[in-house]
Amino acid sequence: MRQAIILAQRAESEGEVPVGAVLVLDGEIIGEGWNCPITTNDPTAHAEIMALRDAGNNVANYRLPGSTLYVTLEPCPMCAGAIVHARVKRVVYGTTDPKGGAAGSVFNLLPSDERFNHAVAAEGGVLADDCSELLRSFFRSRR
Repeated sequence: MRQAIILAQRAESEGEVPVGAVLVLDGEIIGEGWNCPITTNDPTAHAEIMALRDAGNNVANYRLPGSTLYVTLEPCPMCAGAIVHARVKRVVYGTTDPKGGAAGSVFNLLPSDERFNHAVAAEGGVLADDCSELLRSFFRSRR
């Protein structure tokens, strides 16, 4: 999660909402991402999607079974869907997203809805204070 926080800080330095994500397989980082929808003009360029893309390229496969995604903010429904389709085993997130979280805050897509063909475990609250302070500070500076 600490590496995800570093990536969130990178997003912030680029004028993006500070969210970072790291995908790990067998103890090795296989993908990294940070929010960049503004700089890329891509509404799908959330940290999780960017980490999944990076990992897919690094392992030459769009399926990432056995992997764990660490992300500073609870995934949104779009990212939760991509996580399920990529066959990620587990998601660990920092702080909840009370406006659009898909791991129980607003939607219940992670842990995976039993209607999906793949189950993804989810755990929140890891370094939650650090992750939420990044977001609070970012939005405070924008007001």
